[in-house]
Amino acid sequence: MSREDHYRTHAIPLPGLIVFERVALGDERGTFEHVFAPEAFTPWGIAQPLAQVNMSTTKMGGAVRGLHFQRPPYAEDKIVSSIAGRVFDVVVDLREGSPTFLRWHGQILSPENRLSMLIPK
Repeated sequence: MSREDHYRTHAIPLPGLIVFERVALGDERGTFEHVFAPEAFTPWGIAQPLAQVNMSTTKMGGAVRGLHFQRPPYAEDKIVSSIAGRVFDVVVDLREGSPTFLRWHGQILSPENRLSMLIPK
C-alpha cells in the first residue's frame, strides 16, 4: 500500500509542518485507520523507531494544555491528534532566520475530521 492509501496530506504554508488526514477503511462493522505506519512516515523524515507515545486528557473546554518549545539536543518529532472531542492546535515557527519566522498555523483536530499534525523537531 502507498502512503496515499493511509494518509492524505493538506497544503500548509510552514515548511516541515505536515497536516494529514487518516484514511478510514470501513464496512458494516465500522472503520479501521492507520495511526502510524512507519513506511508511510519515512519519506517525511520521521526516524525509526518511535521513541515514545503519550496521551493526555483535558476535562474542561477552553483549557490551554501547554507550549511545546523544542531546542536541540532535546527536540523530537511530534504527531498530534485527538481521539475524542476537538483540539485547536497551533504551531508557531520560532526558527530564527527562517523565511516563515513568527508565522503560525492553527488546526482543529478531531475524530470526525481525522486530521493530525506532524510537527518536526
